[in-house]
Amino acid sequence: MKEMEILRVVKERMGIEELNDMQRQALDAWKSGGGDLVLYSPTGTGKTLAFALCLLQALKPPMQQLQAVVMSPSRELVMQTAELLRVLATGYKVTPCYGGHAVADEKASLAVTPDIIVSTPGRLLDHHKRGHIDLSGTRMLVLDEMDKSLELGFEDEMRRLLKQMPRINRRILASATVLDVVPDYVRLHNPFTLNVLEKTELPQERITVRHVKADSKDKLDTLRRLLLTLNGGKSIVFANYRESVERIHQYLVKNRIDAGIYHGAMEQQDRECVVSMLNNGSVSLLVATDLAARGLDIDTVEHIVHYHIPVSEQTYIHRNGRTARVDAIGNAYVITAPDEVLPEWVVVDEPMELSPAKQMPRAPMTTLYFQAGKKEKLSRGDIMGFIASNGGIDPKSIGRIDVRDHYALAAIPHKDAQTVLGHLPQAKIKGKKVRISILR
Repeated sequence: MKEMEILRVVKERMGIEELNDMQRQALDAWKSGGGDLVLYSPTGTGKTLAFALCLLQALKPPMQQLQAVVMSPSRELVMQTAELLRVLATGYKVTPCYGGHAVADEKASLAVTPDIIVSTPGRLLDHHKRGHIDLSGTRMLVLDEMDKSLELGFEDEMRRLLKQMPRINRRILASATVLDVVPDYVRLHNPFTLNVLEKTELPQERITVRHVKADSKDKLDTLRRLLLTLNGGKSIVFANYRESVERIHQYLVKNRIDAGIYHGAMEQQDRECVVSMLNNGSVSLLVATDLAARGLDIDTVEHIVHYHIPVSEQTYIHRNGRTARVDAIGNAYVITAPDEVLPEWVVVDEPMELSPAKQMPRAPMTTLYFQAGKKEKLSRGDIMGFIASNGGIDPKSIGRIDVRDHYALAAIPHKDAQTVLGHLPQAKIKGKKVRISILR
């Protein structure tokens, strides 16, 4: 795809008027040389779009042959990248593969060879060993968040997979931190390194950090009062342990503060649903482990709360990277118990005084859960038309609609939820009865 067409596609399908400096430099470097690209850029600066544009520029017309493989360390990153590529690469088949997703569905999708596979290393190796996909003809490879992949121990899987891709002629390695050594199995050829870690205005430079001192070792009441002081705005509360996340979530719900929960022991569908609810306005607060610090596609988070001091400076940076995305500003709050001392890498801008308790505003939207999705031939248009025709509400008030393989979510105004739910179960979508409920 030529550059002018790429820019037109980005504008029309993503609403982005122009690329940022890093994306422009990455695309120029990719076009100008025949070698590989090593991209070091902070979290939240648009690396995914940068390497997606490079792939678009080099893709041949669809030919039912695997052209590119993108490997990412988490299922959330896989889903985010695959969705972006589907938006941009119309006419090309993009297949995501990740754990927690039905193997049978992925096998069926791989039966017709995709142009692009986006996968976690472990899941891709599993499909290869089962004979579901032939990787030998792959021409392009992207190793996304390479630092995180190595940190999570995917080196053996990546080494074994790259042995099955002898025809790769272009590689992109993307990372939020500089690698001391690029593993030899990557086999970089004439690489161009684009390092904008120091040149790019980092997200933390657009974040105001406030220190909140708790009165006791148990910080729950301090957290509650802090959240009420913030009085709304999309927020993520980070804790170091899964058990702590569950305890915090239970406390907040008991105190009538609507919150979602996110950690690694949850089912993949539950994790997908809570992220959708945060994005569509059904909840404004997420309590999470550091699993949510990287890879999630969450829009415009205003507040990051460190209930626990992070275990490392890098974790602190990645948590804060959930806010102040691209050019936005954000806020971070660090809660300490009386006996806790802030590490030197937490630079506080100002102390935080908590206001008298207020009532937490209710999230404006409610999410409807449809027990059918893409595999049942449902589309966003089908669901939009169904709600508009049968729900008894103004179609313009219908919010974000997400359609997954076997379920779909649609946001509607909270005030209309019971009315809409009263109408919809009696109607049919595309001639079929679909179970519909409110997602909580």
